[in-house]
Amino acid sequence: MSKPQTLLALNWKMNKTPSQAVAWARELLPSLPASSAVLAIMAPAIDLQGLSQTLQGSAVTIGAQDVSAHESGAYTGEISAAMLLDVGAKYAVVGHSERREYHAESSQVVAGKARAAKQAGLIPIICVGEGLEVRERGEHVAYTLDMLRESLAGLTIASADQIVIAYEPVWAIGTGKTATAADAEELAAAIRSALSGLLGEVGAGVQVLYGGSVKGSNIAEICGQPNVNGALVGGAALEVRSVLEMVNALV
Repeated sequence: MSKPQTLLALNWKMNKTPSQAVAWARELLPSLPASSAVLAIMAPAIDLQGLSQTLQGSAVTIGAQDVSAHESGAYTGEISAAMLLDVGAKYAVVGHSERREYHAESSQVVAGKARAAKQAGLIPIICVGEGLEVRERGEHVAYTLDMLRESLAGLTIASADQIVIAYEPVWAIGTGKTATAADAEELAAAIRSALSGLLGEVGAGVQVLYGGSVKGSNIAEICGQPNVNGALVGGAALEVRSVLEMVNALV
């Protein structure tokens, strides 16, 4: 099977007002080169409608940073997959390390969100990864694969393009520390092997991303690894200049 298409998922986190998001997109589009990589913006939910309208007709897609496990009902503050689809979202990030840490989201909660996203027609980007203590104990592979299996519980997929997995070593997020390309490949290969075991032939084609201090200077080497199919980018996603550097590095 050929290597899946490269996905560059830009996670803005809690940054950019709706007007700032639209201005950012208007600045990006005229300078965006033709590329075989898919560019997707994971924006705050309040930004999505404006982004969808501004990016209409372009190759850039959008997604949410979270999604409710519930379809609808008395869940104050929650945003359903149907709501996200209605404003043009294609993806939804679930289980980001910051959600797991700051909101105490277990892998069981993440699995429920992934199922809700997929059932509604969104593509869940399911995040897994270890902290520094786990890595230093040499348990990072087993730990991450256990998290992966728990986060996929009850999720059935018919084709590889229905889910994305993002490996994010927690110790390399926002710290300036970056896992080496070899580190990224080690876990990406382990994740792909686990996906093949869980999903059969479909698992071999699932996009596996790396996330953790990715930038223009290292993205080509990281994404050039056999089992790495793109990146989930945080800090470097906020400036148009740095996004263009990354896109150009992948052309």
